Amino acid sequence: MSHVDTETASSDPVKDARAGYLEAIKLIERLHRQFLEVVKTELDRFGIEDINNIQALILFNIGEEELTVGELTNRGYYLGSNVSYNVRKMVENGYLVQERSTHDRRSIRVKLSDKGLELCARMNDMFDRHAASMAEAGIRKDDLADVSESYRALERFWISMLNYNLRGGTGPL
Repeated sequence: MSHVDTETASSDPVKDARAGYLEAIKLIERLHRQFLEVVKTELDRFGIEDINNIQALILFNIGEEELTVGELTNRGYYLGSNVSYNVRKMVENGYLVQERSTHDRRSIRVKLSDKGLELCARMNDMFDRHAASMAEAGIRKDDLADVSESYRALERFWISMLNYNLRGGTGPL
């Protein structure tokens, strides 16, 4: 441990874990906001004004698939957004095509229109550019794998906390 580490480290492992936990939560939130800004900047660069960054990510995640609004919502990628509203706006702006399911007439399926596919291709190009320049920024493939593993562990932890409390537990939460 360096001199600085010994000064800032506490002798209380719970306090240390709490500090690291809160820092991770702040970073996740901040990274998500910054990523949305990156997507917004790319849309501005493309001259695209009829779709927002969240909607562009919804399109990207639909890709070549045909999904229901419920399936999109269950994927849960769209923090703080109303998926039904966003789908309606993307249909109005020509990015999505909406059709009633042939098997269940109550269910509406969405897929990308040609305009949506074109934006999805641009998003793919953006992600390729980002991936290509990561090494220059000192970000290695292994670094991303490690951080993703940590995110998945945190996700499992939070799911276990939710499941524990849904079963009537009165533990950690």
